[in-house]
Amino acid sequence: MLENFEPKKVFKYFEELTRIPHGSGNTKEISDYCVQFAKEHGLVYYQDEWNNVILVKKASSGRENDLGVILQGHLDMVAVKETDSTHDFMKDPLPLSVEGDWIFSTKTSLGGDDGIAVAYALAVLDDDSISHPRLEVILTVDEETGMTGAKGIDLSMLKGNYLINLDSEEEGYILTSCAGGLNGEIELPMQYVDAKGIAFTIRVDGLMGGHSGAEIQKERANAIKLAGRLLHTINEAAEIGLISFCGGEKDNAIPRSSTIELLVTEEDASRLVEIIRAEEEIYRKEYASSDSGLCLKIEEKGTCTAKVLTPAAQEKLIFLLVNMPNGIQNMSMELKGVPETSLNAGVAVLSQEKFSLTVSVRSSVRSRKHAVSAQIKYLTEFLGGEYRVRGEYPEWEYKKDSKLRELAVAVYQEMYGKKPEVQAIHAGLECGLLLDKCPGLDIISIGPDMKDIHTPKEKLSISSTQRVWEYLLAILGRIS
Repeated sequence: MLENFEPKKVFKYFEELTRIPHGSGNTKEISDYCVQFAKEHGLVYYQDEWNNVILVKKASSGRENDLGVILQGHLDMVAVKETDSTHDFMKDPLPLSVEGDWIFSTKTSLGGDDGIAVAYALAVLDDDSISHPRLEVILTVDEETGMTGAKGIDLSMLKGNYLINLDSEEEGYILTSCAGGLNGEIELPMQYVDAKGIAFTIRVDGLMGGHSGAEIQKERANAIKLAGRLLHTINEAAEIGLISFCGGEKDNAIPRSSTIELLVTEEDASRLVEIIRAEEEIYRKEYASSDSGLCLKIEEKGTCTAKVLTPAAQEKLIFLLVNMPNGIQNMSMELKGVPETSLNAGVAVLSQEKFSLTVSVRSSVRSRKHAVSAQIKYLTEFLGGEYRVRGEYPEWEYKKDSKLRELAVAVYQEMYGKKPEVQAIHAGLECGLLLDKCPGLDIISIGPDMKDIHTPKEKLSISSTQRVWEYLLAILGRIS
């Protein structure tokens, strides 16, 4: 499908990658694909127990004395789909489509984040006509679920001085620092009783979702938080018993939908629809600009007997959802328009024993990241629950005297007649972890235009992919 687009090798490899299932935690096959590529091209390679891969290519003739360059991206993708999609991320190739300048996958995420980085790297390694210094390619796993690959990888064999991370989503921007983060896991013990009533299923749906770092400043609705607010309103007006609650798919994706199942008395059943419709009108007004497709769906299931939460357990669950902080907590005082500290309620599941909620916390200030985490811990333990932290990663601090940044700015200006935007971002990148392992690395991050990453609406620009390819080659040609 992509064979007629330029650059041909980049799109060849990108399409091949989309045929290999590679959601986070399922990276063995794509890792082996990269190893096989190395064998076929006579490259030095390393593959570790986590499935991280490092590929090495010697410098072009005449460039043996130039400082080495590291290209870096990650092998895993956020695997999410529309509710009516039958796609199986464990075995199915992605159903690619092209519309105008955009590549997307029908009803699923595309994996442009960060499949395009892998495709760029393989295309460079596959072309002996490209002039470059010694190249080292780092391809990590499970970046999207706590950067565990970058944490475990051994980089002691590397010799590069410059690192170009290819995990950015907007052309014309050179990223020079990013926030650190952590994932918090909340568990509240739950108790149930048998109850009889009229069952209803309520769904918060139609939200935009998006990347909880790159798009948190867009103030999009969080389906888990909105469902908690809705539950509180219903609980204040009617006698209910909560059967089930779930929402979200990934820690670092803003939840697009959530589902509530509950029992109500016959007396309150007729009023429930009125409450839902009134709340829907309120929410649609509040989020008219950010989530125009927001809707509340309600379906009556009939009279039944079911296990529902005890009043005390239900109260604790609702209290947590209503009072749990979410979204931007602080904006940067130094970088205009850049969030400093935020958190995202990512995945919620009510089971027979517990209510689980995972949150993604980000901050460019380490102490504030820990302060928000401590706030969540206090709230959780106050309600009798347990809180754990996993997947913590450091911020990538701005380097004042970056020769790589200066070169990247100069090359861009020469190619396009204007200066690129040099930016810090709120989304997490692996650069901080890699810098911890290789102190002194000079790092930038670049990438082509992508939209709505971490959602089924994700798409990649064809023309931008070509321009960033040409830009990358120009940088490699000038590094000395």
